Order: sequence, then structure tokens, then C-alpha cells
Amino acid sequence: MAMSQKVTAPTSIGDKKITRDDLEAKFRSIQDDVQTRVESRKQSILASGAVGLLILVLIFFFLGKRSGKKKSTIVEIRRL
Repeated sequence: MAMSQKVTAPTSIGDKKITRDDLEAKFRSIQDDVQTRVESRKQSILASGAVGLLILVLIFFFLGKRSGKKKSTIVEIRRL
């Protein structure tokens, strides 16, 4: 007693066919969204990289300044 039923997916479009212009418009909107996300991330990555570089330069500056102040041994030669 197997009954065969045709299952169709409900569509909200109806009988309207999808055209090339519809696809292009949708792809452009997706591409614009992705590009704006990449641009915003790029700015934050560049800003954090600049801050990191500044911190590194300051660390090296203060470490070099400290090593320059270390006392060195003075050897005195006297003539007898």
C-alpha cells in the first residue's frame, strides 16, 4: 500500500524566475558586506600593530639605557 506523493518545497517567489540581474545584485551586496568587514578589520590590525611596535621600541630603549649605566671596571696602571 505504498502511495506516492509529490513533495514540493514552498516558495515565496511564486512563478517569478530568477534572472541574471537578480543574481548579480545579490552577489554585489554580499561582496560589499565582506569588503566593509575586511576594511574595518584591516584598520584595527594596523592600529594594534603600530601600538605593539611602539611598545617594543620603548622596551628596547629602556633596556639599552639601563645597560649603558652599568659600572665597568677601571684598571689603573701605576709606574713604579
